[in-house]
Amino acid sequence: MTKPTKILVANRSAVASRVIRALNQLGIPSVAVYSEADKNAPYLNLADDAIFIGEAPAAKSYLNEDVLFEAMSRTGATALHPGYGFLSENPVFAQKVIDAGHVFVGPSPQWIEKMGHKTQARDFAKSVGWPIGSGSELLPDDDQLVIEMARSIGYPLIVKPAEGGGGIGMLVAQNEDKLLDAVERARSMAKRGFGSEALYLESLCVKPRHVEFQVIGDKHGDIRVLFERDCSIQRRHQKIIEEAIAPGIDRSLIQVQCEGIARGLGTLGYDSLGTVEMLFDSTGQFRFLEMNTRLQVEHGVTEEVLGIDLVQSQIRIALGERLKDVLPDDLSPQGHSIQARIYAEDSKRFYPSPGKLQAFEMPVSKNIRVETGYCAGMDVTQYYDPLLAKVIVHAPNRSQAIIQLIAALRQTRIEGLSTNIEALIQIIQSDSFMSGNVHTDLAMEVVQEANRKRA
Repeated sequence: MTKPTKILVANRSAVASRVIRALNQLGIPSVAVYSEADKNAPYLNLADDAIFIGEAPAAKSYLNEDVLFEAMSRTGATALHPGYGFLSENPVFAQKVIDAGHVFVGPSPQWIEKMGHKTQARDFAKSVGWPIGSGSELLPDDDQLVIEMARSIGYPLIVKPAEGGGGIGMLVAQNEDKLLDAVERARSMAKRGFGSEALYLESLCVKPRHVEFQVIGDKHGDIRVLFERDCSIQRRHQKIIEEAIAPGIDRSLIQVQCEGIARGLGTLGYDSLGTVEMLFDSTGQFRFLEMNTRLQVEHGVTEEVLGIDLVQSQIRIALGERLKDVLPDDLSPQGHSIQARIYAEDSKRFYPSPGKLQAFEMPVSKNIRVETGYCAGMDVTQYYDPLLAKVIVHAPNRSQAIIQLIAALRQTRIEGLSTNIEALIQIIQSDSFMSGNVHTDLAMEVVQEANRKRA
């Protein structure tokens, strides 16, 4: 591995802290960037350089490509790690980094573009034999044609942005009467969120599990699938609790999916970290959902059960190392890991709750891992995702991991704003979660039931 002079981390908060820690462990100098809102972030002191890049709004800082390139030039950085969110899945930006003679720590831009467009990703999945549900092409402007496309799929169905992610703009249409209104609202949300009104339709899988597969490939044609994570506990299609391995799914079914994913990506040489996301229905069938061509928020649970460092691996592969030299050959999951995401939001409706962190005390134990970019005294603004911290536990089995996670959440002390900690504990303690009977509606069902009991 030829080490670059420095790697600029084009992100903030927990992921910036995580990447800087990996770079320090690899002995690679790092450059942190920060907006006005993040000027007191604790991870800035861990980087070799910290560069101010603008006002709090992301468009004036973390999404401002010019100031990022200027920061690279000022510090002599020759590589860029995008983290997740912001510019991490922008193929045009990735190509600009490469064209400027730098290393982009992520997949080749063509992979970002192919998988970033959801209908193209579905076409790819179908071409390599991955299971997919019924869906449409891009929706035309003609309402009658949209209605006919929906009829060919059948109800209920879901309207989805073609160039989106994170659950933003996804709306359910239970019947034809609801379809055009859902399409109109989804177009507006997609335009605001992703700059594109392109939509498509997909059959709705009722109360599925969300199971994703961690992949990693190198620049030399090797690809591996590092097993699965269950990310079924969500609110508004966004994950809040993730675990590895997926409870209650026969390992032979997991193995079949791992092999199929490896074959599909291996044929075209996927060359970085990525995640193939699937829905798992009540009949025991998988169906392709999407592929994320970046480091995932929930990567830590995979690291815990496999005893590896995915961020270091991602960096080393981007710098040209071979996968066989980066990871052991005989990896297999050991024990069980669960992650809970602590957000600055209320526990009743999950609405964002910005404010000042008057107290911010996270649990400390050898079995508890905390990823955060905050400290007491910092402001949590409305400009960014309200994720405060990720609490990760690893134990010999799932039951022990649940006990440890509940204890860790109860030890957490955050004052000055509302958090979702109460809701997380309610969900984890529910009979359905305890038994592994999870699905994507479970979180909202548990919280709504708790709200009814309080009323």
